[in-house]
Amino acid sequence: MQTSQNPPFPTFRLKVKRLPLLRLPGRQLKKADPCSVSVVARACAQVAGFDDLYHRLGRKIVLSGKSMSTLKSYGRHIAQIALHFNSLPTESDAEQLQDYLYLIKSRRAPPDTYFKHAVYGLRFVLRLEGLDERVVELPELKRDKKLPVVLSKQEVKALLIAPVLLKHRLLLALTYGCGLRCSEVRNLKVKDVDLDRGMVRVRQGKGRKDRYVPLGQMLRRGMLRYLEAEQPKEYLFTGKDHSSQLSQRGVQWVVKEARKKAGILKPLCVHTLRHSYATHLPEDDLDILSIKDLLGHKAIETTLIYLHIARVRPAVSHSPLDTLYAPVTAAQPAPQAPAKGHTRQWDPPLSWRRFSSSTGHRWNKPLPSTAGSCAR
Repeated sequence: MQTSQNPPFPTFRLKVKRLPLLRLPGRQLKKADPCSVSVVARACAQVAGFDDLYHRLGRKIVLSGKSMSTLKSYGRHIAQIALHFNSLPTESDAEQLQDYLYLIKSRRAPPDTYFKHAVYGLRFVLRLEGLDERVVELPELKRDKKLPVVLSKQEVKALLIAPVLLKHRLLLALTYGCGLRCSEVRNLKVKDVDLDRGMVRVRQGKGRKDRYVPLGQMLRRGMLRYLEAEQPKEYLFTGKDHSSQLSQRGVQWVVKEARKKAGILKPLCVHTLRHSYATHLPEDDLDILSIKDLLGHKAIETTLIYLHIARVRPAVSHSPLDTLYAPVTAAQPAPQAPAKGHTRQWDPPLSWRRFSSSTGHRWNKPLPSTAGSCAR
């Protein structure tokens, strides 16, 4: 039973009068993180000309086909730089920008991704204003080679039965059973689910690519039950108002609460279900190329990391020379020469028979009884 003190999908009431965001049809900026919005709002109010720069930045990002999360990330970093110098980043010289990058790099709290996105945002704005982007040099970041956290199959079972609502159970099962990202499962619509073919269409995933993933029999039964009970109109998983899609924080809340009820001690996020999906598939003897297509990866190197985690049955090392001269275990009997005046029948493989039937060739045509014909 949910109480008013612990709402299932927490929301934030932002005390911002008016933010000069893009007013474009169908591509408005959705409710963002309150910290990032307040930073952009303060920069628009305190730094002269920042509202125009932010508008041009958003227009360029939309026209270039980038996601709105890119605008959120770049806008937050550009606003931080503008508030730091009390001027536009395009009005700062190279030394000032280098000092700012050194300042955030020397701090222990911001991770490497924060520093990297700050440089990427600066480069994008400098390129937007027609300035030389080479004044900002991006040092080589040595990323830690960490393996992702993966749940065992027993932990996945405990996680899937933890929620009480059917909607939350199907959300977790679909995220794991189809290997979806958080944004992909949120953007799913009712028309993307093909129950007859047992497939789910993932529209415009990472890299703006579409792909199809199999639904499976168990998910198909759960999907039928969910559609009959909830009867969603457009989006498969909706929020409180039953008209808009489920928010990112709502999906995160479902995973967090299910982890608590299941008693899982591992650090768990929404993407952990995708990691577990990609790890359990090679354990079920699915080849790596098929896994790459199901995950929507661009490079095979990204998929190969899951082979280091999966408990694949190791093959016994051997020399090919041993198998080259190994005796045949189930040897076929040697063909006998047919008696004089008789014809023999040759029984070709099944694949050859199918080819012969499609081409009209008679594979069972009697052959001449030549003595040396069997040795050809």
